[in-house]
Amino acid sequence: MGHHEKQSIVSIIGSVLVIGLYSLYVYRNYIQADMGLLNDFRFWGKSFLYLIPVAIVVQIVIQILFAIANRIITQEDIPDITDERDKLIELKCIRISHWIFTLGFMLAMGALAIGMKPYVMFLTLICTGFVASLASEVAKIIYYRMGA
Repeated sequence: MGHHEKQSIVSIIGSVLVIGLYSLYVYRNYIQADMGLLNDFRFWGKSFLYLIPVAIVVQIVIQILFAIANRIITQEDIPDITDERDKLIELKCIRISHWIFTLGFMLAMGALAIGMKPYVMFLTLICTGFVASLASEVAKIIYYRMGA
């Protein structure tokens, strides 16, 4: 298994941990105590704004720890050369992620248009953002395996 594939697997695990633990934290500390928060736009805005930096910082820390552990275990340096194949794979994965999130955005707006509660829109955005991230990393693993 190549370095890029390992890095994608670590990123997937990190994303699942971040979204799972953050969702559990928000549910236990806020929603469980007051279900009325589900319809509060201020609550959802704060939740989104806190999730973004938390996810970024945790992913950075996880990637640094992965690089250190990989260096210790395999005695190999991180490849510092990015060739056209790597760039092409990255662009394909970004395109996949973009389309999934765009579909999720349309679903979220459609949920509002048919009269569903506002929290359905926010949950749809969070879930499709998460799925888009996972799909991008899975596609990266597949493309590196195919050699595309």
